[in-house]
Amino acid sequence: MPIEPVAKIWMDGKLVDWADARVHVLTHALHYGTGVFEGIRAYGTGRGPAIFRLEDHIRRLYRSAQIYLMEIPYSPDEMMEASLETVRVNGLKSCYVRPLVYRGEGEMGLNPFPAPIAVSIAVWAWGPYLGEDALENGARAKISSWKRLDHNMLPPFAKATGQYANSALAKMEALKAGYDEAIMLNHHGHVTDGTGENIFIVQDGALLTPPLAEGCLPGITRDSVMKIAGDLGYEVRERTLARADLYTADEAFFTGTAAEVCPIREVDDRPVGSNGRGPITKEIQATFFAAVRGEIDRYQGWLSHVNP
Repeated sequence: MPIEPVAKIWMDGKLVDWADARVHVLTHALHYGTGVFEGIRAYGTGRGPAIFRLEDHIRRLYRSAQIYLMEIPYSPDEMMEASLETVRVNGLKSCYVRPLVYRGEGEMGLNPFPAPIAVSIAVWAWGPYLGEDALENGARAKISSWKRLDHNMLPPFAKATGQYANSALAKMEALKAGYDEAIMLNHHGHVTDGTGENIFIVQDGALLTPPLAEGCLPGITRDSVMKIAGDLGYEVRERTLARADLYTADEAFFTGTAAEVCPIREVDDRPVGSNGRGPITKEIQATFFAAVRGEIDRYQGWLSHVNP
């Protein structure tokens, strides 16, 4: 979906005009995918915009950087304050927040160490990733022919720029075939993630989701949903899932910062449950959206208010 320009982007400690937020064509990350990033959302609340689970996202950014031997030249507190400042200066009531740490211009070749590390934070207004209709009626998904990255090929725990070529191939395959999203299996044939989302199914009243060891990204929304579901009284289990578990689930849904909590109504042309948003998915989705809007006291700690 198109991005509408905003006033300012934070780059290496300074707010610069949108039009001036440029990188050189010989930026190392552009050629070799040597960058790590986060996807974060700010939501409108009764106290103004608030960034959802900002500290947890920044902590994951630093874990990704550590895996890729990148030393971020700012402290986590500085990155959090810069994220809040960038939302604040652009006057957005709700938005997507994209911190990016990447190897810059100055050295070329597969050895990334000599390339300087640059940091940016951009924000923009972004609606539901899979569309408003999918949030209510569910997305159509297909099992991708492209396998999810293996732990000993590229580390799926890291949210790294180059790794998303794997997801992009699966996404294009799904879209060309007429689906909304792809679901990726690992090399053992077990369910892992969507192209940019984690996956849950509902079976006999319990929530099941693949364990991280299968090659899943440790999702912040995934973790939020597991807490919410437990608070609502549902059993939540991490369990290896086969593709047939998706076909025979009572309900299924994606979770992710971009996708939020999005029902899955079909997998490989097989209706999931009642072929729409099931009752447990609907309850969890409603609770999640109430939490991010600051309407539930027990989840207030997940919000970092832009204007405290």
